[in-house]
Amino acid sequence: MKAFLFAGGAALLSILACSAPTAAADPLVLSDVNWVAEPAGGKKGAPRIRIQHKQSSSDQSFDGSRPYFAAAEAALGRKTSGPVSFTVTHDAGTLACTGTLTRTFEGKGECRFTSDPAFERALGERGLAPDRRSTLLAMLLVDATIELADGLTREGVRPKDADDLIAAAALEVRPEYIRDLKSEALVLTEIEDAIACKALGVDGAYVRGLAAAGYRKLSADEVVSMKAMGVTGAYAQAMNRAAGGISK
Repeated sequence: MKAFLFAGGAALLSILACSAPTAAADPLVLSDVNWVAEPAGGKKGAPRIRIQHKQSSSDQSFDGSRPYFAAAEAALGRKTSGPVSFTVTHDAGTLACTGTLTRTFEGKGECRFTSDPAFERALGERGLAPDRRSTLLAMLLVDATIELADGLTREGVRPKDADDLIAAAALEVRPEYIRDLKSEALVLTEIEDAIACKALGVDGAYVRGLAAAGYRKLSADEVVSMKAMGVTGAYAQAMNRAAGGISK
């Protein structure tokens, strides 16, 4: 399951850690970060900004899904061209950017990322400190927070490392999703299983449909496999009727 979810995660987020492991005594500063804005390259044709660091990049659509990008959206959405600057502030740190706007939501420039040592300490206290500190930039970009880590832990699917937290944030595996997913049909105790379910589009309604068909205590692997094969609750009920019922 672990290999599966990280293969999928690579398509969602390609920010790679490039600095050596370092203690969090002082803020990490990354100055080799670039940005490119496009007027219609995001989700459902929304404007987007691409943040690039070394050989890696991550796209952010201006669709309201990341409120802390509001200042960037306002700066890049203006109607006049010329020099532009904006700051993205997050628990993980601050991304201060400058550049040139050629037209609304079109331009490019450079950024400077400065991490927040308090955030790093909080990660360390939870066993979530990244092996490479440049991973903190990825945490900013996908909105990986201590609040998310603690919320998932309360729901019984504790992130085991920074990669788990980043994958959960990137796929929007949040506590409310875990609560909706839990049912008598699904045994869910691992964050990687929840991430795999979200990656395949498994939601609470789907799991409840399996429960209505008589399935009990399925593993996440079984549920994901059924979803991948197109097995729905209605289909399962029809097959059960044809077979004279099931006991699971």
